[in-house]
Amino acid sequence: MSSTSPGASQAAALDAPSRTFLADVWRRFRATPGALVGAVIVLAIVLTAVLAPVLATHDPLAQDVALGATPPSALHVFGTDKLGRDLFARVAFGARISIRIGFVAVGLAITVGTAIGVIAGYGGRRADAALMAAMDLMLAFPSIILAIGITTILGPSITNLMLAVGIVYVPQYARLARSSVLAVKEHEYVEAARAIGAPTAAILARHVLPNILTPLLVQATLGIATAELEAAGLSYLGLGARPPAPEWGAMLNDARDYWLGAPWALIVPGVSITVLVLGFNLLGDGLRDALDPKTR
Repeated sequence: MSSTSPGASQAAALDAPSRTFLADVWRRFRATPGALVGAVIVLAIVLTAVLAPVLATHDPLAQDVALGATPPSALHVFGTDKLGRDLFARVAFGARISIRIGFVAVGLAITVGTAIGVIAGYGGRRADAALMAAMDLMLAFPSIILAIGITTILGPSITNLMLAVGIVYVPQYARLARSSVLAVKEHEYVEAARAIGAPTAAILARHVLPNILTPLLVQATLGIATAELEAAGLSYLGLGARPPAPEWGAMLNDARDYWLGAPWALIVPGVSITVLVLGFNLLGDGLRDALDPKTR
């Protein structure tokens, strides 16, 4: 008969909740068909972006003006645009730009927004009132109008596009982080840390931030989809990527002048944007349901 020491039993008991939580999240996530579809879509687009040099048989910037806009064929799977550029190659390489825009813009927004929200929620009434007033002022402007204003001031480029989209969505993450901090800081473990004289920075790093990350990460997943739409809209208006960069919004702008004669030049980047946004929306919804404690 085998025996187990008390120390080993206690260690196993301590490890069980974390494994159970992760297993429970995965079980709920994979039980949602939409979430799995979203994960597959996002993974497929990411792999396309990473493997673009291998998958694309043509240079995305190479022009063949004599060829012009030709419909999809065995040589050009998605057809070509008015300058004879292969649309499949441009979409594949454009996935790199679009994904980078989404992740960088949302990364900026969640970083700055979380910092503002934590200071507002934990720093007292004066800091809360001042910072939230600034966030409310930004929210008073339609996001696309504010983004247009920022890119107009900074100038059209992919870098400025990511910066503009990131700034526009800072208030959303700031308000979400603030509300989460206000709830967490009233818990007993935070009050206990304050009672023993723990530094504010240590309390925030060890007790507050780990407990507010889940809603922020879920919102970030959903926010990437919205950021992609904003970025595509700005590029369509000529305020984002500059020609000949194969960015999907810029490709829409380029195809609008001849879409009646070559509708594939408009459909291909339009469908690419739609599929990417759909994938992140489904993935975000699945993560939200899997991590929601009310459904466990």
